[in-house]
Amino acid sequence: MAGDSASRAALLRKIPSVDELLGRPLLAELSERAGRALVVGATREVLAAVRAELSGAGAPETFAESASVEALERRIAREVEAWLAPSLRPVINATGVVLHTNLGRAPISREALDGLREAAAGYSNLEYDLAAGARGKRDVHTARLAAQLVGAEAAIVVNNNAAAVFLVLHALARGAEVVVSRGELIEIGDGFRIPDIMVASGVHLREVGTTNRTRLADYERAIGPDTRLLLRVHPSNFRMVGFTDHPSLEELVELGRKHGLPVYEDLGSGCLVDLTATGIDEPIARASFAAGVSVVSFSGDKLLGGPQAGIIAGKKDVVDRIRRNPLFRALRVDKLTIAALEATLRAYLRGAPDEVPALRMIRLPAEEIRRRAENFAALLEREAEVAGAQIEIIEGTSVIGGGSTPGQSLPTFLVAVRSAHHSATALETRLRRPEGALAPVVARIEDDRLVLDLRTVFPEQEESLARALGAALAA
Repeated sequence: MAGDSASRAALLRKIPSVDELLGRPLLAELSERAGRALVVGATREVLAAVRAELSGAGAPETFAESASVEALERRIAREVEAWLAPSLRPVINATGVVLHTNLGRAPISREALDGLREAAAGYSNLEYDLAAGARGKRDVHTARLAAQLVGAEAAIVVNNNAAAVFLVLHALARGAEVVVSRGELIEIGDGFRIPDIMVASGVHLREVGTTNRTRLADYERAIGPDTRLLLRVHPSNFRMVGFTDHPSLEELVELGRKHGLPVYEDLGSGCLVDLTATGIDEPIARASFAAGVSVVSFSGDKLLGGPQAGIIAGKKDVVDRIRRNPLFRALRVDKLTIAALEATLRAYLRGAPDEVPALRMIRLPAEEIRRRAENFAALLEREAEVAGAQIEIIEGTSVIGGGSTPGQSLPTFLVAVRSAHHSATALETRLRRPEGALAPVVARIEDDRLVLDLRTVFPEQEESLARALGAALAA
């Protein structure tokens, strides 16, 4: 033990100083490129870590090489490069989940990207009325478009739909009662629950009915002198089947009129076009206004296919009241979101939903995906043979995801891969954590096979995907 301690002490004495390391060629070049302060900080962190390692368990000789000047220089350089590398990286989504929450939900269109780039690179008339030469409101760039598309009188935008729910409730019913069915008190993801949002907004929750059945009479019995709002929440992230019942939206609106109460519908997904041709049954925002609701809210980055946002649309007097709430300023969106959302809404206005990537992916016919999958497999035929891998095209399903259209799927064709040298789990890891400049790929595993769904892979990404898969298959 005494010899062991002496060896550790000798190694600790040999650790070079910060100044000595900073004079090394690689770190000197890094200091020029990345700034001396960052390299100094990384050097101190690495030296502290090495000293802790030498003081811990393990034979001293195992640390000798890692404590050399050359090894320390390389380690510090890796630390600096890790700091300089972007943490937020583009990935290839080969899962077939169109609105993948963990992968950023809806990818925005090229037009939206162009609008975002122009808004970010210079100045804009964000809150300036060019015609009047006076201060304007940022709402104007998206409000008219959103209202027109959903058939509302007015609209405003906040940073997401949870914020929209919070703001609507706070503005219209703070300190009073809101009546809602027990079957609609859902959790919207990441632990956020509608009842918690309602309570945080300052309203008193009045639950009616049961989990699976709520009748119009349940709402009517709950209405009292403190009631300010009737709330309908669309269950966009689950489906209830069997012995269920709830009043129609028209019935709820008529009840609201009878008692002088506005009806607010949280639609969640924000579907603006009819998707029944694809087998997807999701309510369209315009239908809510046709039923007579006072206000609706929905997400911008789900079925709408735009940037993260929460859109509030409805009757002008109701929306104006919500906009005047002091919290609107805290929850409003920036110029980048407005630019991307405006471009997305214009695509719908032109009757061109396929310009929106998420809508285009959802509407993509399975036979077109089969053709692409066969061509993709042909690209890898020789590499797969050399690597001892089998690639076949099989039938499968894609899902929309993002808390939208639960229990509903889209028919697709999958590229299924088996390797003689790597398990499906190992292949998935190799794709997700590639070496060098290859793009990370997120894929699925089914029946002990790696599967790729090209529905969510852009055609221009297929060559990069082929390179990444070829590298992953290599023994």
